[in-house]
Amino acid sequence: MSTPSHAAPHVHAPPQGFIRKYIFSTDHKVIGIQYYLLALVAVFVGLALSLLMRWKLAWPNDAVPLFGEGALLPEQYLALVTMHGTIMVFFVLTTAPQSGFGNYFLPIQIGAADMAFPVINMLSFWVTFVSFVVMVAAFFVAGGAPISGWTGYAPLSAVGEIAGPGQGLGQTLWIVSIAIFCAASLMGALNFIATTIELRARGLSLMRMPLTVWAWFITAILALLAFGVLLAAGILLLLDRVAGTSFFIPGGLVFTDQVVPHQGGSPLLWQHLFWFFGHPEVYIAILPGMGVASHVLATFARKPIFGYRAMVYAMGAIGFLGFCVWGHHMFASGMSPYSAMAFSVLTMSIGVPSAIKTFNWLGTLWGGQIRFTTAMLFAVGFVSLFVTGGLSGLFLAQPPVDQPLHDTYFVVAHFHLIMGVAAIFGIFAATYYWFPKMFGRFMNEGLGKLHFWITFGGVYLIFVPMHLMGFFGQPRRYSEGTAVQFLGAMDAPQKFITIAALVTGAVQLIFLLNFLWSLKWGRKAEALNPWRSTSLEWTIPSPPPHDNFGGREPVVHHGPYEYSVPGEPEDFIPQDAPPRTAPAHGD
Repeated sequence: MSTPSHAAPHVHAPPQGFIRKYIFSTDHKVIGIQYYLLALVAVFVGLALSLLMRWKLAWPNDAVPLFGEGALLPEQYLALVTMHGTIMVFFVLTTAPQSGFGNYFLPIQIGAADMAFPVINMLSFWVTFVSFVVMVAAFFVAGGAPISGWTGYAPLSAVGEIAGPGQGLGQTLWIVSIAIFCAASLMGALNFIATTIELRARGLSLMRMPLTVWAWFITAILALLAFGVLLAAGILLLLDRVAGTSFFIPGGLVFTDQVVPHQGGSPLLWQHLFWFFGHPEVYIAILPGMGVASHVLATFARKPIFGYRAMVYAMGAIGFLGFCVWGHHMFASGMSPYSAMAFSVLTMSIGVPSAIKTFNWLGTLWGGQIRFTTAMLFAVGFVSLFVTGGLSGLFLAQPPVDQPLHDTYFVVAHFHLIMGVAAIFGIFAATYYWFPKMFGRFMNEGLGKLHFWITFGGVYLIFVPMHLMGFFGQPRRYSEGTAVQFLGAMDAPQKFITIAALVTGAVQLIFLLNFLWSLKWGRKAEALNPWRSTSLEWTIPSPPPHDNFGGREPVVHHGPYEYSVPGEPEDFIPQDAPPRTAPAHGD
């Protein structure tokens, strides 16, 4: 079992002046809030793009209100698809749970004064911010945003503006933005790994770390391995576009009666490189949510995590197997049946650690003294969505089943449930749970529960019908189905899903209002530990001081989830509480 080196923490003086304190800050807490606010802006941009897409699908010949006089063109729809997927995957699902909450709480939960490399931490945020600006700029250049999808498949993304609208400067900006984001993510990943290994408090062995810390640590390892591959692939794709190389462009391509002067490249090479990053990215988005859900479930069930060590090993197994299954995204590419069988078996095997986590969550809830706060509701909702989305993945893990479903709404529904909506429920759970620690006030529980129930029902009303439409054969990426006779029956489901999406999207304004209102007028978090939690962040004031622990070095004597310990005066034991004479369960 590894123990920290107890090296002296990186201590820097409190910043002076607005710029150093709130803009170019090296305080991990300020940087975490900066990441969170960037993700908050990005998620509403991505949400707006998705609602524009849904309007086009439901009423293809009608103008979008407040958007223009004419109906959206097919290329505009494809640009919305591309930018919605890219912004949500990179700037929301990757940024908020890992870089936002991870930056803020990982150092505190391990008893450190800051991240290992504060200046690099600051740089990683501002590089991410530049990446977001470059990405959004693609909307405003000549030709508009790219139409190649969030996966940027070559050769469509590689040959330049000859490929269609948005494939000129817009596509180049997309690639540059992704490359910049990769550089920022690599800096952040190194910082997370070094901080977790080197700066843990005395007594905080690996098996005493909260599951949130384990999730951020494993996610950082995945990011370090995955984003390097995507960065290299992005550079090669950029060279194909601007330097005349042919890494991903085969010979003999003809666009608009013009022969593309390239030969020897392989579009499948891009798919292999992208999905070698892309499937670990699923777990980069979802693993922090798993950690948050575990933490919140134990807190509000007043029980130790069921099978703590099994949960740690399951997260590690998910991270490892995530690098072994990228080929299941390419069953339709014509790969060898033997390769497909290997990827299929590996994909099915990842269900084992996922099932372990699911049953351990249920075991944690079973017999607990459950308190249904808003954070708890979103944590339970996370488990529900993770299970539902995971079950549809069993279909797509089988090559004969994946072939007819691959290009349909079934994949859209699966992807959104397992990665998108589940991860966002994890973000919501973390927000409602840690808001009083971050800002010293509570969010409104009544508005929070209203937000939960409408959102929870809404996402199922959106994505369950999509699974059925996929079985019917509704193809994805089509801006409308009016020209295809058999898709006429899909008109009613499209309208139903769009109405559900509009209502669900509008409800997110309740969350935004609650968030902004509570910053100023929310009920003050006067108690030091209002949730009666065990982890170290609840042993310091809210919001935390600049150096977190006021110059003292916490010493950990207990495990992270010692709830309802027999014979104890309280139903929880903080990790830094003095040691007991007799050991308790959960350590």
